[in-house]
Amino acid sequence: MALPLVAVVGRPNVGKSTLVNRIAQTGEAIVHEMRGVTRDRSYHKADWNGIDFTLVDTGGIEMGNEDAFQSSIRAQAFEATRQADVIVFLVDGKTGINADDEEVARILRRANKPVFLAVNKMDNPSKEDAIWEFYNLGLGDPWPVSATHGHGTGDLLDEVTAELAKLDYDGQDEVPAVNVAIIGRPNAGKSSLTNRLTNDERSIVSDVAGTTRDAVDTLVEHEGELYRIVDTAGLRRKSHIDEDVEYYGFVRAMRAIDRADVALLVIDGTLGLTNEDQRVAGYAAERGCAMAIILNKWDIVEGPEAKQKIRELIEDRMTFVGYAPVIAVSALTGKKVDRVWDVIDQAYAGYSTEIPTSQLNAWLADIRETGHTVSKGKALLRMKYVTQTSTCPPQFTFFCNRPDIVDDNYERYLENRLRERFNLEGTPIRLKFKKKD
Repeated sequence: MALPLVAVVGRPNVGKSTLVNRIAQTGEAIVHEMRGVTRDRSYHKADWNGIDFTLVDTGGIEMGNEDAFQSSIRAQAFEATRQADVIVFLVDGKTGINADDEEVARILRRANKPVFLAVNKMDNPSKEDAIWEFYNLGLGDPWPVSATHGHGTGDLLDEVTAELAKLDYDGQDEVPAVNVAIIGRPNAGKSSLTNRLTNDERSIVSDVAGTTRDAVDTLVEHEGELYRIVDTAGLRRKSHIDEDVEYYGFVRAMRAIDRADVALLVIDGTLGLTNEDQRVAGYAAERGCAMAIILNKWDIVEGPEAKQKIRELIEDRMTFVGYAPVIAVSALTGKKVDRVWDVIDQAYAGYSTEIPTSQLNAWLADIRETGHTVSKGKALLRMKYVTQTSTCPPQFTFFCNRPDIVDDNYERYLENRLRERFNLEGTPIRLKFKKKD
């Protein structure tokens, strides 16, 4: 059973992400003075009084604003309240009540869920008389807090966790699932693919590059297996990241890759392979997660010649992740998206595979019979024994007489032979060599 959810909602710039970071004791929620920094829902683990729960940070709600994102942000925030077990409605104690606060309060009064009205920016406890006007919102006693300094947050959490204690949760931590990070350059279609895989308008989709700024998780069951899908901010070179906010999104995306089992690299088929795509693939390869390459928008790539040229370019310039299967889809229309599940399963199977030592040494005996080895001067490499020493990704340790003369070409030869014999598509593999006389 998943952990109980506590949603933090309110209009822009009242300090929701600061409060989330204060409670979760992390810096995961992006905090910035610019309005509208948080757009999608983002989820963060927290605990208080021995009760574990998940905090949901939401985008700022502006009821009358209909810019390029606000209607989606508003829908995301209200979806968070629908899913939540407890709602914390955060308002600004310095500016007082405005029309957006009144409208959100009206909606929350109908939610039939515990709602805690928290008045933020009450940095001076001696001036808490200012909270009385917030009784007009009709949500019961207001709780004065300072998300920046921590004043009052403990009292608020005492009451929140008292409500959570009434719920029938077994306290189980994060459920086991295959972690799938959807990565790529901005505007490649990552959020559209996420929404297709989750059957949920989970991520805000827009043709404006840089829409997703936080990494967001969704737990999905597909054919009896659980997957944790993480949509990430578009990755590009640090030198091209101008805004602080975009840089923070880059950091969250890298964290998502760090904990991923499988990375889906989404490439915009209409643009073909770019240097940024190669760079993003390099980030995932360095961190050792399994990978599949998703050619998106394939339905609007014109002609078989153009499609063949893109595939040849990937084969030629992505040799460093040559183990990654390549499939073509249209996330927007859903065409062939069902194949994505197959490549995720295939990549994860290789990533988590355990090969018996007897089979590895039977393979090594065949390698020795070919007579292909390396030498240096009078020294001749003799391979004695091999065993798998870890998984996720698979690592194989070879015991030999002269590990110091093993070169890159021979390592590639061994890797290719391993992949030919065993099911290791979609995963990087690590080779180590140790001396054994």
